[in-house]
Amino acid sequence: LGETDDDLLINYAEPGQSAIGERIVVMGRVLDEHGRPVPRALLEVWQANAGGRYRHVRDGYLAALDPNFGGCGRCITAEDGSYAFRTVRPGPYPWPNRANDWRPAHIHFSLFGRAFAQRLITQMYFEGDPHIPLCPIAGGVPAGGVERLTARLDMNATIPMDARAWRFDIVLRGCRQTPFENRTEGS
Repeated sequence: LGETDDDLLINYAEPGQSAIGERIVVMGRVLDEHGRPVPRALLEVWQANAGGRYRHVRDGYLAALDPNFGGCGRCITAEDGSYAFRTVRPGPYPWPNRANDWRPAHIHFSLFGRAFAQRLITQMYFEGDPHIPLCPIAGGVPAGGVERLTARLDMNATIPMDARAWRFDIVLRGCRQTPFENRTEGS
């Protein structure tokens, strides 16, 4: 891992520059079904910029690209299963599902196990986002799942005069399992 891989504010920026937008820290723990930490797991994240635009050739949204924001990063969980990364809060964006559908602000997570073929993918929403109940993707998550995909504001972990903190724990299995896009329920 590179020295700034866990800091999306600067990992793509020109020297002395920073990504534009609301600065946040996303933190949490990766846990097994018994609440035990999962250490040394590779966690990759990707997201839209503060205006809701991805740095991808196929993103046709009219919002501007931030020249200092690449939209991706990664980190390794600590011995206690904890992780943290700095970024900007992503913006919501329109998508062509229906005439006026918008995706809520979200961050994609890819969690790798001991082997590269062991990969789980999920996404995190932000507490209080009014787009969550309107989103057909969030609406397709089994009962109770959206709550487990929603990060909570953690003012105790906020970095004063810098960034608000959002807490998002990932549970790999069991009745409190985080819903994953690439794994059927209960497996």
